[in-house]
Amino acid sequence: MECKKESNLKNCNCTYSCGKKGMCCECLQYHLAMKQLPACCFPAEVEKSYDRSFKKFADAWNL
Repeated sequence: MECKKESNLKNCNCTYSCGKKGMCCECLQYHLAMKQLPACCFPAEVEKSYDRSFKKFADAWNL
């Protein structure tokens, strides 16, 4: 499968400087291995906290 990095970057709301930006497969694998979710799962104001925990996700979406 071909990575669509340029297309992905248009939808990436991550404000952290990282080499995985736009490479969703690598980003998701990285965060899941750390028991986290990537920036794109969070509203912009919550993403800026850099807390990517499952708890923060649930709190952000009132789950």
